[in-house]
Amino acid sequence: MPHVPGRNPIVVGVDPDPGRRAALAWAADEADRRRLPLVLALAQNVPTPGYRPTGGRPSWEEWNEALHATGDRVLKEAVAFVESRHPQLPVSGLLAEGHPAWVLSEQAQHATMIVLGSWHLGPVQELFTSAAVTLPLIAHAPCPVVAVPESEHIAQQPPYFVVGVDGSPQSAAAVDFAFEEAALRGAVLRALYVRHPPRLGALDEDAALQECRRLLSETVAGRTATRPEVALHHEVVTGHPVQVLATASEHALGLVVGTRGHGGFTGMLLGSVSQGVLHHARCPVLTVPHTDG
Repeated sequence: MPHVPGRNPIVVGVDPDPGRRAALAWAADEADRRRLPLVLALAQNVPTPGYRPTGGRPSWEEWNEALHATGDRVLKEAVAFVESRHPQLPVSGLLAEGHPAWVLSEQAQHATMIVLGSWHLGPVQELFTSAAVTLPLIAHAPCPVVAVPESEHIAQQPPYFVVGVDGSPQSAAAVDFAFEEAALRGAVLRALYVRHPPRLGALDEDAALQECRRLLSETVAGRTATRPEVALHHEVVTGHPVQVLATASEHALGLVVGTRGHGGFTGMLLGSVSQGVLHHARCPVLTVPHTDG
């Protein structure tokens, strides 16, 4: 498949553990579908797992040299994995010093999307592992960020994507991206407006539901004309957004949400819903920023 020149690459964060290849495989498949080059980024700011100094405490120069040598080996193995999966895909490796969140944020400035792995741990463990990279990256990246779980995930047939809608410009950007992903995969798209149940009961429940349906319809309006190949199903669901979206996307190809939206998806760093979706979803989570213009 020929590469279309002049387009930004997909960047994937490489895990030093060779047993964690889910994000790498997802990114390689996505780059192949989109005819984009793939950049494999390995960030190092602590000794790479598996490196054990011998003969006493090494000097800084020896430690740094050994660290880079290990990083080069990890990158070569990752590149070989991608080339075996897609022999015609343009792929390159990047070994960078610094915290992974900072390195990937820098790469995001000129990337089509950033892909990284995630694994589900306890809340305290998450703060110091995958979430310590994912949340800051999502909060600041100008491009979509995809978190791919390492645990086994089985997609349902026919394949489908789920996109969360809350009536904001951010969720509208997410809907556009979700249509694009569904078209690339030949998948169905489910657009969900998740409505919190009223605490004391709505004065006019029917009017409240109609307003939600209006916002949902306005957000998805016109997309089917430009993407007629995508079958769209949209509905208003009452419940907690984390539970509803995680359950709806359990066997989906991916869950798409906008960042910094209002309503259920406010604030990627402080919003409990956004963090909850990242923590509880068992499929890839695709977060999409809204950029003016």
